[in-house]
Amino acid sequence: MATVSEWVAGARPRTLPNSIVPVAVGTGVALGSGAAVWWKAALAMVVALALQIGVNYANDYSDGIRGTDTDRVGPVRLTATGLAAPRRVFTAAWACFAVAAVTGLVLVATSSWWLLLVGAAAIVAAWFYTGGRTPYGYRALGEVSVFVFFGLVAVVGTVFVQVGSVPWQGWVASVPIGLLSCSVLVINNLRDIPTDTATGKRTLAVVLGDAGTRRLYLACVVGAFVLALVTAVAAPWAALVLLAAPLVIAPCRRVLSGQQGRDLVLGLGETGRAQLAFGVLYTVGLALA
Repeated sequence: MATVSEWVAGARPRTLPNSIVPVAVGTGVALGSGAAVWWKAALAMVVALALQIGVNYANDYSDGIRGTDTDRVGPVRLTATGLAAPRRVFTAAWACFAVAAVTGLVLVATSSWWLLLVGAAAIVAAWFYTGGRTPYGYRALGEVSVFVFFGLVAVVGTVFVQVGSVPWQGWVASVPIGLLSCSVLVINNLRDIPTDTATGKRTLAVVLGDAGTRRLYLACVVGAFVLALVTAVAAPWAALVLLAAPLVIAPCRRVLSGQQGRDLVLGLGETGRAQLAFGVLYTVGLALA
């Protein structure tokens, strides 16, 4: 049986900034609007984290039973390595989705009924990323889903449940956050191009090839900083994100220098830390507006 530390590793902690940052930034917009509701922000964070961990376990289960995780480099795979029975990993994934659903229902009841549709779509997207007969993650659509749900939906949704509407800063702020979330997936899939190609997993990285994926990573990272500065027109303190720029130098250097395998695992962690720093600074900048 998998140990607690192995279950934690299977949840892929390095990816958790994908869920933490958009909720923090959305709350920053709410603070800047003078309408932050802290208990709603906390519930939104629970929803985001539960969805992120749930999708990580769901990917572990689905990729594991398909055999696409057998020879992977990177975080522990519970299903593929036999550390945990597939049914246990499946149950863990859906337990996380259930936590997200129940917590989300509180936000629906205190905000708007249409958020129920958004939440249901998020859970469906989380499962069918690698689950089901025709997972869209195997059809080069993973980055689109990440941009939508860990960028637009997470930031805008967090603003809406607190403010009751979404100012333009919320919509604009969701774009760089979505790009940074995509950069995490891009560097992850860049690392896995050889094994994904061999097992028939057609990610966007496989479609673009090694060189194209490296360029996409750089575009996501640079684009996030550039677009964040757009909000500085109305919230000058948003320019604080530039203080996080030194943190992206190391992972960008890894990617552009052609590093592979375990070196890119380190780059994934560096990307997550840069994403977290960017999120904190952006949140403060938007709140000071």
